[in-house]
Amino acid sequence: MTALQGKWSLVTGASRGVGAHISEGLARLGSNLVLHSRDLAHTEPLAVELRRLGVKVVTVSAELTDQAQVDAMLERALAEAGQIDIVYNNAAIQSPKQADAWAVPVEDLRASFEVNFISLARICYRLVPPMLARNWGRVVNLTSGIVDQPELAAYAVSKAAVDKFVRDFAPSLAGSGVEMNLLDPGWLRTDLGGPNAPGDPASVLPGALVPALLNDGRSGRFFRAQDYTGLSLEAAVRQAATTA
Repeated sequence: MTALQGKWSLVTGASRGVGAHISEGLARLGSNLVLHSRDLAHTEPLAVELRRLGVKVVTVSAELTDQAQVDAMLERALAEAGQIDIVYNNAAIQSPKQADAWAVPVEDLRASFEVNFISLARICYRLVPPMLARNWGRVVNLTSGIVDQPELAAYAVSKAAVDKFVRDFAPSLAGSGVEMNLLDPGWLRTDLGGPNAPGDPASVLPGALVPALLNDGRSGRFFRAQDYTGLSLEAAVRQAATTA
């Protein structure tokens, strides 16, 4: 299992829900954190908690519909941390569910792609090349298991683009020391998942940490956090390591 002590992790959408749980899990493994949110005030309470675990924590802000803000956020993160070793592209938006699937506004598609795919890709384009130069890095891009729900097309199609992005880049990462994979956190009671979702956000652990801890040189894999419910972190990593 890969040691994360002293490494720097960037988690987007870190202020609550899945992002907050992933950030705490990484901190408990000794990783320093760069916590992203739309407003610095949103992540400051979490930053205070995580610093008590003995790790360094930096907070950065950006509206992910604005690529200039994304670039500025990345430059600040690198200036503060020196380097980013692990990325969790967790931040995403989901437009209101449409009663008529054919009435999904084009603007919802545009906004979803801007946040859920274009900003994610921009982060990868900025941070993966330095990882390649150092021969080590982990990128975990959050995706979705939503299928056959065209009324959620704006969200689901943007996540399909993320899946394609990861799988197309995967062969080029072979033997590089950098691994980029996909993570489906499950349907959880978050702001995005809604109050009727069956899962507690805390159930994203330990599964969400597995892609960062594996060291098998494989990219393009699809992990479901809920597949590891009830396991210890060590058992979850062992199970993932033996799964095709």
